[in-house]
Order: sequence, then structure tokens, then C-alpha cells
Amino acid sequence: MTAMTRILIRHEAILGILFVVVLIAMASQNDRFLTTANLLNQARLMTEVGLIAIPMTFVIVTGGIDLSVGSILGLCAILLGVFWQNLGLPLPAAIGLSLAAGTAAGFANGLIVTRFRVPPLIATLATLALYRGLAEGISQARSVRGYPDWFAVLGRGDFLGIPTQLWLFALVAALGIFILRFTTFGRTTYAIGNNEAAAEFSGLPVERTKLLIYTASGFISALAAIVFVSRVSTTRSDMGSGIELEVITAVVLGGTSIFGGRGMVIGTLIGLCLMQILQNGLSLSGVRGDGTTVVIGAVLIVAVLISNLLSRFSSD
Repeated sequence: MTAMTRILIRHEAILGILFVVVLIAMASQNDRFLTTANLLNQARLMTEVGLIAIPMTFVIVTGGIDLSVGSILGLCAILLGVFWQNLGLPLPAAIGLSLAAGTAAGFANGLIVTRFRVPPLIATLATLALYRGLAEGISQARSVRGYPDWFAVLGRGDFLGIPTQLWLFALVAALGIFILRFTTFGRTTYAIGNNEAAAEFSGLPVERTKLLIYTASGFISALAAIVFVSRVSTTRSDMGSGIELEVITAVVLGGTSIFGGRGMVIGTLIGLCLMQILQNGLSLSGVRGDGTTVVIGAVLIVAVLISNLLSRFSSD
């Protein structure tokens, strides 16, 4: 089998072709779809999911899962408002403390998974409920509004004609690509996902790597909370509800194996963009939200089936 054939049957290549096909189909359905204003707005809307999807790629490559990211987002959003409005702290200090809280929440997840050997699914399912409960208890069903104009620049402003948060997302994505693809940390991440016991016997820092990955997941979830609050100019305890499902869908659609050991940040980015253009294109075409969910689910199944079939073909 030639090198070109191997490239063409990679999941990322298949997904890229599917992305182009969907882009053309959606553009033919509505004249507003391919306008610069619409595309930039969609990029703005997908930033929170995209940010969290980067560390989630690392988590799933290790064979783990983090279901608590949406709850961490909601908790950090509430804490931002409480620190700023209720405690009277300067907003930059409130942002810093909110980021610290998210980092601590991610660290707690990693500690439960690595030191107490609790399966990631069970551990983060428990902390999903814990962090969401804390957010609701702290907020008492009250929202926080009235953030200063300078804070809105992060979520609603532009720099060189590009949404401000998209620059932040691009930086995080570039770091994720570099770390996973070109560093010892990235190779250790793959080794853990392929065979964690073998990685431990080889002397690789398995526990430390997983702890850092879950901690980074918490930090980025908190960062996404800051961007989210800046974009909508309000804080509520239900922020981020269900976002973990969108994140995991983007990562798995992008070719990351739920069993670990395989996946790329580039694939996650393509999966994320495919989800967003489907949602936007179908919405512009008059399809309701539940119909959009069905279509995205069908695309996920088809992409995975095609990828698996071609993988079997390449191994024969």
C-alpha cells in the first residue's frame, strides 16, 4: 500500500473530505451561510466547546474521560460573579481566583483517578454532581450582571477583524498540537492509552502525566467559563450544562479512540468545525434543534464506521 493511500484512509483525511462536502451542501442551501459575518460568529460561538475539547483529547487518549468539565465551567462562572460582586474584589483578582478554583477542581479529579484508583467515568460522574451542586448552592438561583465594558472585549470584541476569543482558542489549540505531537509528555500520553501497565513497567511517569492532564482540563474549563461570561455578560449556575457531551462528541468525531492510545488535536478541531457548521447550516435551513442533534449523531456514526472499515482494509 502506498504512502498516499495510507494518508487518504486516515480518519482525519476522511473527516476533512466530509467537512468539505457538508460545507458545500450547506452553502448551496442558504446564501447567508458562507458570509464572513456568519462564519466569524460561528467561530465565536464554538470557542468554549473548542477550548475544553483540547485537554479532553489528552484525557481520552489516555483511556480516560472527564464528565465534570461542564460543572467546573458553571462553578467557576458563579465564583467569578461572587468574588467580584459579593466580595467586592477587583475583577482581575476574581478572574484569577476563578481560574485557580477550576485548576483545583481538575487537580481533585486527577487525584481521585490516580491515587485512589477510581475509574475516570465514576470519579468524574461524581464530581460532575458535586461541582454542579456547589454552583447551585453558592448562587442560590441568582445571576450576576453588570460587568464592565472592558471585560466584554474578551467575549464580544475583535482584534484585526477576528473575534478576540478565537485568538485565545488558536493559541491553546497550537499548544495542544505541539505538546501531543512533538514532546515526551505527548508520547507518554499515547503510551498510557495503549497499555498503562506496560507504561508503568517502562518507568514512565504515568500518575504524574494523568494528574497534569486532568488538572489542565480543569484550568481550561475555568478559562472557558471566563470567555463564556464575557460573551453573555451574565453569570448563572446552569452555565455549561451538557457541554461535556458536545466536547466528547467533537473529540470522538475527530478520530480519538474512546479506548485510548489514538487521537490527534487536528482531528478534534475538524470534528468541532464539522459539528458547528452542521448546527448553523441546518438552523439557517429551518431545521429544529432536535433534528440537528439527530443529524450530528448520524454523521458521527457514519464517520466512525467508514474509518473503521478503511482501517481494516489498510491492515489487510
